[in-house]
Amino acid sequence: MIAKCGDNVFVGRSVEIKHWEKLSIGNNVSIHKQCYLDALGGIHIDHDVSIAHQTSMISFEHTWEIPSLPIRDNPVKAAEIKIHSDVWIGCGCRILAGVQIFSRAVVAAGAVVTKDVSAHTIVGGVPAKPIKTI
Repeated sequence: MIAKCGDNVFVGRSVEIKHWEKLSIGNNVSIHKQCYLDALGGIHIDHDVSIAHQTSMISFEHTWEIPSLPIRDNPVKAAEIKIHSDVWIGCGCRILAGVQIFSRAVVAAGAVVTKDVSAHTIVGGVPAKPIKTI
């Protein structure tokens, strides 16, 4: 069961969500088709957020702490993703563990977000970098 789900939430077809119990969604949120959200470390999506199709949010990262183990068998490190209010995430983005995207930010299509995004900022690229203040 989802931790919290606000009013007027749209989830498109073929959206895959893992660890529902660590996912929190505010009011007026749209998650469009073929998105993938793994909330192992927690994902908090505030109000008035639009997430375009084929975007992924992964709230954990792999570690290589035990050299004698294959990479796939090493532990993972969980870190919450927080999307603040009034954010637009373009199609095909990747939002990685521990990232915060602050209010009124825009993430351009195809961006890989590895660091926090300041409020009133458009970011894009791989890795995502500030393009413009809005």
